[in-house]
Amino acid sequence: MKTENRRIAIIVFSLLVLGTVVYFLSDIVGYVIIAWVLSMVGQPIMNLFLKIKIGKKIRMGRIPAAILTLISFIIGIGLLVMIFVPLIIEQANNLRNVQYDQIYETLSVPISTINQKLIDLGIVTSDQLSSENFIRALSDWFKPDFISNFIGNIFSIAGNILIGIFSVLFIAFFFLREKNLFTNFIKAMVPDEYEADTEVVIEDISRMLRKYFGGIILQILCITAFVSILLWIFGIQNALLIAFFAAIINVIPYVGPFIGALFGLFITVSSNLNVDFYEVLSPLMIKVVIVFAVMQLVDNFILQPFIYSNSVKAHPLEIFIIILVAAKVGGILGMILAIPTYTVIRVIAKEFLNQFKIVQKLTGSM
Repeated sequence: MKTENRRIAIIVFSLLVLGTVVYFLSDIVGYVIIAWVLSMVGQPIMNLFLKIKIGKKIRMGRIPAAILTLISFIIGIGLLVMIFVPLIIEQANNLRNVQYDQIYETLSVPISTINQKLIDLGIVTSDQLSSENFIRALSDWFKPDFISNFIGNIFSIAGNILIGIFSVLFIAFFFLREKNLFTNFIKAMVPDEYEADTEVVIEDISRMLRKYFGGIILQILCITAFVSILLWIFGIQNALLIAFFAAIINVIPYVGPFIGALFGLFITVSSNLNVDFYEVLSPLMIKVVIVFAVMQLVDNFILQPFIYSNSVKAHPLEIFIIILVAAKVGGILGMILAIPTYTVIRVIAKEFLNQFKIVQKLTGSM
C-alpha cells in the first residue's frame, strides 16, 4: 500500500513540476510540442525518403531524409500561400468597398418578412429591428478596416512569427533525425523505475496522435475538395476560398461548421449585391446551405468516425462532454486542443493509474 501511495505521489509531483515548467516557459514548450507534432506527421513522409536508394545499394540517410521532409512541408505551405493569399486579398478589397446599406437593401424583402413575424409574436419591437441596427450589427461583425488592421498586425509581429517558424523547424529537424530524441528527453525527467512505462506511454501517445493529426489533415483536404467542387458546380463565386475556410474552421468542434456556413453565406451575399433576392440571391444562398448540410453529413458519418475510431477510441458522448469542459476552460482554443489533450491524459492514466475503476472504464477501448 505504501509503495502504491508513493507511486501516486511521484506521479502527482511530476505533473505539478511539468505544469509549472509549461506555465513559465509556455513559448518554448509550445515550440517543442509543435515540432514534435510536426515530426510525427512528417514521419510517414520521411519513411518514404528513407526507402529511396542512391545507386544500387546505398539508401538515403536520416539527415537528408529529415531535411527533405521539412522542405516538403515548406513547399506545401508555400503552395497554400500562393493559392489562397491572392484570393484572400481580393476578397478583402471587395469587403472594404462593401456598403452595408447595400446588403440590407439586397436582403430587405426577407428581412422585412422575418421582422414582421417577430413583431407579431411580441418578441421584439419595431425600433429594435430598424435598418440602422442591422447595418450597425453588420459593421460590428464585418468592419471594413478589419482586414487591413489584421494584415498590419501580422506584419508588426512578423519578426516573432519568423523566429517561431525557425525554432519549430530547427527542433523538428532533430526530432526527425534522431527518432527517439523526444522519448529520451522525457525519460530523463522521470525516476529510473518508471523509464520503461514512460517509453510505452510516449509510444502510445505518438501512435494515437499521429493517426489523429493525419486524420485531421485528411479531413481538411476532403472538405476543401468536396465543398469547392459542389460550390463551383452550383456557380458560387469564391468557391475555393469558402471551402478552404470551412475546412480549417471545421477543426473547431460543433461551432466550426456553423461559422463556416455563415462565412459562405456572407461571401455569397456580398458578391451578389443589387440583384433580385428571390430570382438570383435566394437560390444561391439555398445552394450554399445545401452544400454545407451535405458536407456535415459526410463529415459526421464518414470522416469523423474514421478519425476518432482510429485514434481517440472514445465514446462520442465522452468526447462531447470533454469538448464542453474544454470550451468552458479555454474557449475556442480549448475546444481545438480538447481531443489531443484528452488522448494524452487517457494514455498516461491507463499506464500509471489503471488500478482505479474509473480509469479502467475510460481506457478500456484503448
